[in-house]
Amino acid sequence: MPGARRSLASPVVSGVLCPCGSPRAAAAPGTASVTDGAAAGGGGGGPGAGPGAGPCGRALCEASEQERRLRALFQKLDVNRDGALCIHDLAVGLGRLGLHRTELDLLKIVKAGDKDLDGQLDFEEFVHYLQDHEKKLRLVFKSLDKKNDGRIDAQEIVQSLRDLGVKISEQQAEKILKRIRTGHFWGPVTYMDKNGTMTIDWNEWRDYHLLHPVENIPEIILYWKHSTIFDVGENLTVPDEFTVEERQTGMWWRHLVAGGGAGAVSRTCTAPLDRLKVLMQVHASRSNNMCIIGGFTQMIREGGPRSLWRGNGINVLKIAPESAIKFMAYEQIKRFIGTDQEMLRIHERLLAGSLAGAIAQSSIYPMEVLKTRMALRKTGQYSGMLDCAKNILSKEGMAAFYKGYIPNMLGIIPYAGIDLAVYETLKNAWLQRYAVNSADPGVFVLLACGTISSTCGQLASYPLALVRTRMQAQASVEGAPEVTMRGLFKHILKTEGAFGLYRGLAPNFMKVIPAVSISYVVYENLKMTLGVQSR
Repeated sequence: MPGARRSLASPVVSGVLCPCGSPRAAAAPGTASVTDGAAAGGGGGGPGAGPGAGPCGRALCEASEQERRLRALFQKLDVNRDGALCIHDLAVGLGRLGLHRTELDLLKIVKAGDKDLDGQLDFEEFVHYLQDHEKKLRLVFKSLDKKNDGRIDAQEIVQSLRDLGVKISEQQAEKILKRIRTGHFWGPVTYMDKNGTMTIDWNEWRDYHLLHPVENIPEIILYWKHSTIFDVGENLTVPDEFTVEERQTGMWWRHLVAGGGAGAVSRTCTAPLDRLKVLMQVHASRSNNMCIIGGFTQMIREGGPRSLWRGNGINVLKIAPESAIKFMAYEQIKRFIGTDQEMLRIHERLLAGSLAGAIAQSSIYPMEVLKTRMALRKTGQYSGMLDCAKNILSKEGMAAFYKGYIPNMLGIIPYAGIDLAVYETLKNAWLQRYAVNSADPGVFVLLACGTISSTCGQLASYPLALVRTRMQAQASVEGAPEVTMRGLFKHILKTEGAFGLYRGLAPNFMKVIPAVSISYVVYENLKMTLGVQSR
């Protein structure tokens, strides 16, 4: 029966939420809303219950009317009348409204809104879920609406899916617009495009998806990829995630080349600050309170202006192998985790990124030791990197190339963890407060979030980085005893106090903003040169 089928296309919550994202006073005139039916048959009727009973006006929505309509829908779904929605309630209630969801979908809805973890949604949790979910849906709609005309057509669906690495024809996109099958295979067909225009407007999009869980929104995530452009010289960041299309077309290696080139330029520009940090980590103490100006003066006096860049060659040289190993290890670990999602969740990224970083650091760690020794060398001590490596090997043995390895590995976990956590927190805060019409945060927001998160990560792992550097430099400092990581921590705390664990922190933080800024400019220009499309 055509009439029966069309009734399934009635809006789910038209009249419940207004376009501004807040509960609305009444449905649009002429719409057959589920909530109107709920108001009439769910005990919430009365004067003004029908469509058009008091226009929204957005800024002046009446609180009582808001609650009445939301509570009407809630009561319609609350099958057993116990004041809370469980999975069974949602299955039966949504089924009566013509919406058939799988058990997994219903479980996701409950988990998304269940703040007190009692396995069901009370009225407040239900309202919060609807409002939060609609905000996410609006961001996705804006991301899909490439033409910014308030409608999504077949061409925009093709382009959006292609951006995510999924290729479909325009005919396939038109089928998506025509009808969406919901629930199990034999379940009813729900039409997203209810008016047959072969486009989807905001109301159609919202009404279809609002009571359908969206666990992952790739369009938003792509704007917030924690990119390799945020290179502050430590290079412990979690690798980029590339789409299927980027991997198949070889675009991924262009991203890596652009990121590596940007890192090389930024590290070269900030190398004097990096060398000063190493000198302060190793030589500064209570008796030798090296300051920034004094450190630069001492370096220039000892070896001239050129000495400011000692150790930079090996620091730049190790970018390529470390980035390549980290990327390959990251991809393999993702497969081992067994996820079928294009983008990993936060805890999966942390696990995969930390393990990939550990593998990459283990592979190139002798270069880390060489970088520290080259930065600390005196004028004429070594003729170059090979001479330095030969000298270390002959005098100290192969084990010297792995001094400080344990604190270096331990430092990866707090750095990556805090870096990701702060970044995600800042991202979510921005989305909640400012992302009304677009998911795109813009360049400055991305740079600010990346800079702050990297800085917090470094701050947490800095004591381990300092101990690592001192262990790497032990043989190059006259009279320095051979000590373990634990012994070195005790010695620093005893002789210098807790402040001693943060020697060299000032020049390290001074280089963060210029390093990120230079990386970004070079990265964008290299991407244009290599033909990489920006999102």
